[in-house]
Amino acid sequence: MSMNLVTLLYLVASVCFIQALKGLSHPTTSIRGNIFGMTGMAIAVLTTIALVHGQARALNVDFTTGIAWVLAAVVVGGGLGAFMANKVEMTKMPELVAFMHSMIGLAAVFIGVAAVAEPWAFGITAAPVAAVVGARTPDGAVLFEGFVRHAIPYGNRLELFLGAAIGAITFSGSVIAFGKLSGKYKFRLFQGAPVQFSGQHMLNLVLGLATIGLGLVFVATESWPAFFAMLALAFVMGVLIIIPIGGADMPVVVSMLNSYSGWAAAGIGFSLNNAMLIVAGSLVGSSGAILSYIMCKAMNRSFFNVILGGFGGEATTATDGAKEQRPVKSGSADDAAYMLSNAETVIIVPGYGLAVARAQHAVNELAEKLTHKGVKVKYAIHPVAGRMPGHMNVLLAEAEVPYDQVFEMEDINGEFAQADVAIILGANDVVNPAALTKGTPIYGMPILEAYKAKTVIVNKRSMAAGYAGLDNELFYMDKTMMVFGDAKKVVEDMGKAIE
Repeated sequence: MSMNLVTLLYLVASVCFIQALKGLSHPTTSIRGNIFGMTGMAIAVLTTIALVHGQARALNVDFTTGIAWVLAAVVVGGGLGAFMANKVEMTKMPELVAFMHSMIGLAAVFIGVAAVAEPWAFGITAAPVAAVVGARTPDGAVLFEGFVRHAIPYGNRLELFLGAAIGAITFSGSVIAFGKLSGKYKFRLFQGAPVQFSGQHMLNLVLGLATIGLGLVFVATESWPAFFAMLALAFVMGVLIIIPIGGADMPVVVSMLNSYSGWAAAGIGFSLNNAMLIVAGSLVGSSGAILSYIMCKAMNRSFFNVILGGFGGEATTATDGAKEQRPVKSGSADDAAYMLSNAETVIIVPGYGLAVARAQHAVNELAEKLTHKGVKVKYAIHPVAGRMPGHMNVLLAEAEVPYDQVFEMEDINGEFAQADVAIILGANDVVNPAALTKGTPIYGMPILEAYKAKTVIVNKRSMAAGYAGLDNELFYMDKTMMVFGDAKKVVEDMGKAIE
């Protein structure tokens, strides 16, 4: 296969990836986006296999064994991916995304190690030639085991250092994020609350400088010990960067790790002189960075503020107990159903509690019953609701909620004042009026203005605070009625009462 044809096919695959991102930006075009993405990946993989085959023939190297390993990896990896994607519940989608990011980071590390060990196999240096062990070539390259080892160019060393280091941070950080999102592991580092200790930021700074220093030593000397020591520190840094981040910041963390995985792939792509890896990695890295910025803006926080942690901790038991002593107006599912049936306009605000209860189908059925009664139903989505970007959108799409009923925060906030009822299902911080009060941890954070609705119905399991650890004054307003219980059961009971 000629290099011109390879370049053309990689260009076609790149266009497919760009169209995939465009399609996945909206649920109505998401299927088309997925098809573009799969098509682009298929073209990229087949082109790469053909390219490797051509290089093997040119070097008179056995291609059969190598391609067997490649195909085995594709079958095993593709099979596991298909199995997990088919089996995973929609509520567990954030964990799956974090797991996938960790695999991308680990792949970048493995490629970096292999390229450092045998750069000729990746086209970084000239191919090995038979020679006498211990001799030296005119350019000073060392002969060993019958082969000549040429020095890796400085530019490639820098690219390998950056790609492998970012990949290592992505892998270990994603593993911690997976544990935090899962919430079923008792290991302290995997728990949702931030893990903080004295001198933490200074330790991260020292480790970061040491990682960069060892990487530069590798760039200058091609020292293997420096390279592997750098990788070890990068793995540790990935853990230390994520553990001080609490559950409320998980959407930012997921998009941030997504960006890291892209830059790791792009860095390795430069080392391997593979245009496809560079383009695909850059697309993922830049889109993840932009999404991280959007998430931070939605929380009125800087990216560095998220990384330094501190927000997203859980309220203490004592605090929660004090909050439950304040009087609230509570009601039953029947009471809520009566209010909903007599409303003209209802806005539903889904939150993480809805995801945990797997209540998205019940909510859609409730909305359909209200619509049949002539009630106008809309959904309000906050950018950081849930545990990953677009978490609520994914849940509603899975329940086949008509997307013309789903609105982003900027588009629907102006309608809350005219809404007869706002029903909040498992959301807390994203509707907390404390964001309007100076001095609170979430001051300035854009929220869904549910407090402006004529009547507010809030479904929660208890009066426990959200991840920001703040009480929610919305729950104590005269217009608010609390309906306690599991979201799925409460919503199903509402639907039965409406019938």
